Amino acid sequence: MAKEGVLYGMGNPLLDISAVVDEEFLKKYDVKLNNAILAEPQHVPMYQELADRENVEYIAGGATQNSIRVAQWMLQIPGATSYIGCIGKDKFGAEMKKNSKASGVNVHYYEDETKPTGTCGVLVVGGERSLVANLSAANCYKSEHLKSPENWALVEKARFFYIAGFFLTVSPESILLVAEHAAQKGKIFMMNLAAPFICEFFTEALMKVFPYMDYVFGNETEARTFARVQGWETDNVEEIALKMSALPKATGTHKRIAVITQGADPTVIAEDGKVTLFPVILIPKENIVDTNGAGDAFVGGFLSQLVLGKPIEECVKAGNYAANVIIQRSGCTFPEKPSFP
Repeated sequence: MAKEGVLYGMGNPLLDISAVVDEEFLKKYDVKLNNAILAEPQHVPMYQELADRENVEYIAGGATQNSIRVAQWMLQIPGATSYIGCIGKDKFGAEMKKNSKASGVNVHYYEDETKPTGTCGVLVVGGERSLVANLSAANCYKSEHLKSPENWALVEKARFFYIAGFFLTVSPESILLVAEHAAQKGKIFMMNLAAPFICEFFTEALMKVFPYMDYVFGNETEARTFARVQGWETDNVEEIALKMSALPKATGTHKRIAVITQGADPTVIAEDGKVTLFPVILIPKENIVDTNGAGDAFVGGFLSQLVLGKPIEECVKAGNYAANVIIQRSGCTFPEKPSFP
């Protein structure tokens, strides 16, 4: 039975502003389909344009927060998960608090008075999505907040830690504090490569924390970018996952397991020098509403079983189930109760 506070997440809380757009809209703002980027000055008007659309939806998001919310939903154990990150003192921040608390996550946000709550433009074209994140307050997280007695108590209580790589752009110091704690106490520390630009432009920060990762998650594009940056002359996902799992570790307490999703193709799990492939649940293209949050949902489902001590095949099954539910709905949302297993 998972206990209160067993799973701990830390990341960039963003309010998703999600709308169905067309190819022209992507061209206008120079956004590629199925990519995730940080907003630049030319993207700023886009948020208002999205907000003015009739079909716009607001959903509490941010990669880590999505995964933690999904894990909480799958576990159905009040307060099993906790999450920290930085929001603004504004209506979007209030909306986020309400949203997250309603989903049963124990959120401890740091509230910044100078910046608005971060937002993420979710542009949906034919069921596929592109993300443009305007971090704002999310970018202001301070490790002092993490070190406060009340918040460090959450770290002490947790047995499993999950952080998406996006947080490397905000507070690598906070990530290392948690990673070192996990290593010292024999707990499980996990990260996600998150996006190709993290592997490419935040390599130093990523590789500093990589030895602490007991699980590394990513998709095939991120894995191939990681391999290229490392100078590995292969784009074979299975080979890359094996190489990732074999990179040096900070402690020998736990082995490293690499988990690479490939959309509709089988999920690759690499551990102990071998690869196992797990097929996903295939659904007709017309049933796919929106792939936003599919990867986050997979991780959330996976984590929900991992904290219960289930074998890896059960974790993957739960990940596939959660991703399957999320892609048939708009945004990273879910019904009241899961029907898993």
